[in-house]
Amino acid sequence: MRAVVQRVSESCVAVSGESIARIDRGLLVLLGVGVADTTREADALAEKIVHLRIFEDSDGKLNRSLVETGGELLVVSQFTLLGECRGGRRPSFTAAAPAELAAALYAHFAAAAARFGIRVKTGRFRARMQVSLVNDGPVTLIIDSP
Repeated sequence: MRAVVQRVSESCVAVSGESIARIDRGLLVLLGVGVADTTREADALAEKIVHLRIFEDSDGKLNRSLVETGGELLVVSQFTLLGECRGGRRPSFTAAAPAELAAALYAHFAAAAARFGIRVKTGRFRARMQVSLVNDGPVTLIIDSP
């Protein structure tokens, strides 16, 4: 799995012009699922992300996690994160999981994060989405599962 994690002051996902999910302060996670990924990777990645210390404490240091701040999580499926661009000008997506597996692991990841008491919202799997955000910091990390 590959996740692009962005600390946001707000984020929203729309499909066909209709807002389907919105969060305030928290994390936007763009999530790509690979062909070899399992629930084990989804659980580990969810735990890592909700406990990342990327929110400021009272001294302005990045010492607080999403769990500690009570922030929200917006998870958006994005198979293009697994795109391979080394061989030419057209990306190859052979490393991305088939839709059925990806949908199941995407849902599993969101549920795993929610088990930590986080309010989790999601985009719509396989939909053409418009994602808007206000990146706070900016703070953006790319995390690959083991």
